Parts: sequence; C-alpha cells; structure tokens
Amino acid sequence: MAKQELQVKKKRPCRFCEAKEIYIDYKDEKKLVRAISEQGKIIPKRITGTCAKHQRQLSQAIKRARHLALIPFVSETIR
Repeated sequence: MAKQELQVKKKRPCRFCEAKEIYIDYKDEKKLVRAISEQGKIIPKRITGTCAKHQRQLSQAIKRARHLALIPFVSETIR
C-alpha cells in the first residue's frame, strides 16, 4: 500500500535541450523573463525543469542582463 501512495513524478524536459540551444544569450529578454519570478528572483531548476548546464548559463545570462539594465533587479510591485 505504501508503494501505491508514492507517485513517481516525471521530470520536466529541459526546454533549451529540446530546442538544441548551445548558448543562452543575455540579449534575449523573452527567454530570460520566463525564468524570473514576479519578485525578480531566478526560479530554481527543480521548478523550471532546466538541466544543470543550462541553468548555470541561464543564471549567468540573467545577471548580465540585469547589469546592462535589460531586465530589472526588482519588479515594479515590490518598489
């Protein structure tokens, strides 16, 4: 009965691996905004389903875009 209660959840596929992207560009705001929460925080890979390699690239691209003022550090509602 304990085995029936434990459900195996499928791991979400990495959307960057599916698209066969090699590099995540910091200038592509639309892709970066999807990985940021409403407060402006970077969403972790366990929630987005991004693989470790692309999560590192994604966080680095988000940080670069923030420094170049392409993406805000904090959302407007928090201010």
